[in-house]
Amino acid sequence: MTEGRSHLRAQGGPPARFGNARLLMPAIDGHRQPLGPYTVGAALLGRLVPEALDRCPELVTEHDIEIRAVAPALADLVPARRVTLDALLPDEERILVPAPRRTLRLANGVAEFVRGVVEPGCRVEVRNADHADPTDTELLDVLRRRVPPSVLEIDVHADGPAPPPDTRGAGELWTLVDRCVREGFLHAAAELGERALARAEPGGEWWWRLAQRTATALGGLGRRAEARVVWERARRSSQDPAVHAATAYGLAMLDARDPDPERRDLGRARGWINQAIAISTLLPDRLQRAFKLGFDRNGLALVELREGRPAEALALVESAIELAGELGDRHPVHRMVLLANRAQLLTGLGLAKEALEDYSAAIAADPMFPDYYVDRGNLLFKLGRYAEALADYESALRVGPPLPEAFYNRAEVRVVQEDMAEALADLAMVIELDPSYVDAYINRAGLLAALDRDAEARADVEAGLARAPGNPHLLTVLGQLETAAERPAEARRALDLAIERAPGLVAAWGNRGVLRYETGDLEGAVDDLTRAIELGPQPDLYANRAVALRALGRTEEAEADEARAAGS
Repeated sequence: MTEGRSHLRAQGGPPARFGNARLLMPAIDGHRQPLGPYTVGAALLGRLVPEALDRCPELVTEHDIEIRAVAPALADLVPARRVTLDALLPDEERILVPAPRRTLRLANGVAEFVRGVVEPGCRVEVRNADHADPTDTELLDVLRRRVPPSVLEIDVHADGPAPPPDTRGAGELWTLVDRCVREGFLHAAAELGERALARAEPGGEWWWRLAQRTATALGGLGRRAEARVVWERARRSSQDPAVHAATAYGLAMLDARDPDPERRDLGRARGWINQAIAISTLLPDRLQRAFKLGFDRNGLALVELREGRPAEALALVESAIELAGELGDRHPVHRMVLLANRAQLLTGLGLAKEALEDYSAAIAADPMFPDYYVDRGNLLFKLGRYAEALADYESALRVGPPLPEAFYNRAEVRVVQEDMAEALADLAMVIELDPSYVDAYINRAGLLAALDRDAEARADVEAGLARAPGNPHLLTVLGQLETAAERPAEARRALDLAIERAPGLVAAWGNRGVLRYETGDLEGAVDDLTRAIELGPQPDLYANRAVALRALGRTEEAEADEARAAGS
C-alpha cells in the first residue's frame, strides 16, 4: 500500500530545537501492524483523555465523535453525545460509507482537542512513521500544522523496531474491516480486506461480506481497477442471486461515480445496473426485494442523471421511495438517502419548495447527519434566505467534526450580509482545516482584492496557483491585481490565460475589458464587456461598458447601459 506514506523525516535523537520540552509519554510505535488505523492517535488520546476528563471534561464532550472513532478503547470513558441513525442499525441496514475526507475531519477535531488539553512545553516521539497507516500520517501532518510547537513538539522518525507478527484470523480481520468501512478508514479496509480474503473460503458468507467491504473501500479510494477485480471474483464464486445483484450494482457504480467524465463508461454502467434490477425483481423475499429493487433503481437514477435525463432520474427515485414504503420501520437510512436524492433532483429541476420539504424530512430522520444541513443551506442561500442558510451551516458544524465545506459556505453568507471580517475568518478556518481547498484561496483572494488588501490577496493567489496551476479563477484575480499595480502586460497575460482555460468565466472577460479600457483599447473593452454581459449580465458590467461607450462617443448606447446598471 503506497497511498498516504509519511513525508515526515527525522533520524537519530531529538534535535536541538526541543530544548527542555517535557516528554509527554513513552515513544509511540506508529507501525500500522498489529493495531491498524490510528495507532498513533489512539496512543496519544489514551494518554490525554483520562486526565482531560478531570481537568476539562467539556473538551472531551465536545470531541466525542473524534475520540471514539480514533480510540475505540476509550468508548466506555467517553459517552456518545452525537449519534447518527446509521450507528444504531443492524449490519444489513447500514448502507452509508463515509467519504475518504472524513479522516481529515477527525484529524482536525483531534488536533483541536490536543491543542486545548496539552500543557505548553511538551513533546511526543513517534517511531516507524514510514509504516504508519494513512490515518496516522494525516493526523501527524495536521497536528504539526495546527498545534503550535510551543505547546507540543512532534518528533517523527521514519524507522523503528519491527512489529510482532500479525496472526489475526479471518473473523478478527472481518471485525476490523467492517469497523474501518463504517468509520471511513478506507486504506486500512482495503489492505486488511485483501489480506482477509486470502484466508477465507471463496463463496462463503464471510468471504462475500469481506469482498463487498473490500471492493467498496477500493472504489471509494478511486482504485477502480482493483475494485473491479474483487467484484468479478465475487461473481465467479457465488450462485446466490442477492450476491449477483449486489456485485452488478457495485460494478455499475464504479463507472457511474467516476469523477472523471472522460473515464466513465455509462453504457457499461447501465448494463450492470439493469442486470442488478432484473435479479432484484426476482428475489423471493418481499422485504428484501423491495429494498434491493429500490436501492438499484436509485443507482440507475444516477446513470440517468449523468446522461442528462433528470426527469427520468426523478421518476426512478420516486419509485424507490414508493417501494421503501413496504419496508415498515426497517431501512430508515435508505429512506433518508432517497429523500435527499429526490431533493437534489428537484432542486436541479427548479422545484425549490418540494426540495426543501424533502431535505427537511431527511434531516428529521437523522438530525445528527451533517451533509443534508449543508445541502439544504445551499438551496436556502440560492433562494436568498440567508439567515436560514446560516443556521443550517452552523447546525452542520455543531453535529459533527470540523467540516471545511460548512465554514466555506458560511463565508459566502457573511459576504452577502456584508460582514467581511467574519467571512475572512471563516475562509481562514477553511484553509487551516484543509490547505488544499483551492476555492477558499479563490474566494479569499477576491475578497481581499475588493478590500484593497492587494498584498494579502496576491499571497493567496500564489498559494492557490501552487496547488492548482492555471486555475482560471485565480488567474482572474491575479489579472485584477496586476491591473491595479499598473502592470498591464502581466495583467493581460493572466487574463488571456484565464479566458483560454475557461471561456465562460464572466469575471475574466469583465476584468480584461477594464484592462483594455485603461490601456486605451476602447473597442476591445466594449467587446470584452459585451461578451461578459452575454455570459452573465450584472449591473457593474453595464456600468463599465457605458463608460467605454461614452469614451467612443456612442452616447445613446451608453445611456441605455446606464439605465440597465441602475435597474430602470
